[in-house]
Amino acid sequence: MKTTPLLRAGFALALALPVAAIAADVPQAFTATYHVLQGGDPLGDATITLKSVGGGKYEYSNQTKGTGGLAAAVGANVSEVSQFTWSGKVPAAVSYHYQLDSSFKSKTRDLTIQGNTVQVQDSKKAYSYPAVPNMVERNTLPLALGVALAAGQQQASFPVAVKQAVENQTFKVTGKEKVTVPAGSFDAQRVDRSDEASTFSAWYVPAKYPVPVKLAQKDGGDLTLELVSYKAR
Repeated sequence: MKTTPLLRAGFALALALPVAAIAADVPQAFTATYHVLQGGDPLGDATITLKSVGGGKYEYSNQTKGTGGLAAAVGANVSEVSQFTWSGKVPAAVSYHYQLDSSFKSKTRDLTIQGNTVQVQDSKKAYSYPAVPNMVERNTLPLALGVALAAGQQQASFPVAVKQAVENQTFKVTGKEKVTVPAGSFDAQRVDRSDEASTFSAWYVPAKYPVPVKLAQKDGGDLTLELVSYKAR
């Protein structure tokens, strides 16, 4: 099963602020659930959680369970867990763990920032490359983008730690659209990736949620996520 697009991306914004100054401006803890579709057919369910783990660090996790199609047939489950610190309004990466389990395949990837270096262990292969200030990784991108939209940003560029390098990604608001998902109907801001072919689109209601109400990505399996519920904690 392909990893969901919620698990891909990141954002860089401003200078670091003291924790006390950002507490009212960034989400502290929540749980959001999504239906995952592939080509319009049910594929799985995803649960996104954000929580503090102490010492100024936060954990952002995405647990996706295959419930339909081939994903259900092979018992495919994906776990992605990120740790980060709020640097101003940026979830600056500390570490990222990915795990895919199924009846016929297992895969892991670990990314850690050690000083000025990013270390990646991708199954049996290892990579390292220079880190970038206020860098994020693919799992926390939708969160970082949602926080930027809530701050009034209409376009943002993101230094994203991927497997072998830091990749700069650019997104912009391309309009407002009516979106209906299991969680309800919303007048949402549509965001598209603008530095490559249009394969990524997300719909946000930044006044209500720091994560998208809908997200679609053609690259990697024609996947769509639709919000089912959101609860701040």
